[in-house]
Amino acid sequence: MRQFIVETANIKNGLIELIGKDFRYLRQVLRVKKGDMLNVRLDDGSLQGTTVAFIDDKAKKITLQICENAAGDQTITRGVQADAVGGFFSEREFVLFQFIPKAQKFELIVRQATECGISIIVPVIGDFSEKNCTSMFEGAKRERFERIIREARQQSGSPVATRIMEPMNVAAAAQWWRDFSGAEGAGVEAGGTEAVAGAPAVGAASLAVALWERTEGEVPLQQIINEKKAAKKICIAVGNEGGISPSEISLLKEKGFFSTIHFDVNILRCETAALYGIAALQSALSQAIL
Repeated sequence: MRQFIVETANIKNGLIELIGKDFRYLRQVLRVKKGDMLNVRLDDGSLQGTTVAFIDDKAKKITLQICENAAGDQTITRGVQADAVGGFFSEREFVLFQFIPKAQKFELIVRQATECGISIIVPVIGDFSEKNCTSMFEGAKRERFERIIREARQQSGSPVATRIMEPMNVAAAAQWWRDFSGAEGAGVEAGGTEAVAGAPAVGAASLAVALWERTEGEVPLQQIINEKKAAKKICIAVGNEGGISPSEISLLKEKGFFSTIHFDVNILRCETAALYGIAALQSALSQAIL
């Protein structure tokens, strides 16, 4: 485990008391002992060094004491400060529009997206989503996603506090992205071609792409990256088992200023496509800003 996530509100007088599942995890999985040092990730994304000050197996409680960050080879955990990743995630927000697939696949996508530093996951109700697809986000079922995110962040050391929005249809998602990114007409369409008269085009502050199995209207990813490498808010839309329909693509382009990209690779499952697309986008962007 690279880090242990703690809410700042749980810190009192420099001490952190952990019970319940947190106790069991530290004691039974990590097998911590008194005097062990751990890195804990706080709400603001910072990493704080702690020492195991007291273990009460009878009361099932572990007390951590805040201390100076220890040297990496002395700690059980291996988290890093947010700025230690070159400012890549501290300066940018990555958003995933995931058209809702079956629950088991969505859980895997959430885990992988969290490990990749996605800030916001927007579940999109698409033409090919199952009729009861939103039931996985109701009541106690939603708490499972929060656990998955927590576990993925603790395992990967991600400084990004990934969160999942409420499900929305394509039109609402496109409008949400437009509001979130501040996308406005800028005179040039994504892809570098001159916009037609009266047509909006997104500025350099945001970047939005949709993975599509079709090639018509696609824009090379590298071309988009070269023109948008200064973008601070980046979104990638990925279809579910049936993909994204042509009408949905048109809506994303018109209302959300998305460009479509196509990878000339084998046919990928939706959970594989999400990871592949995120990795390709982040890799191309990181290389462009070097």
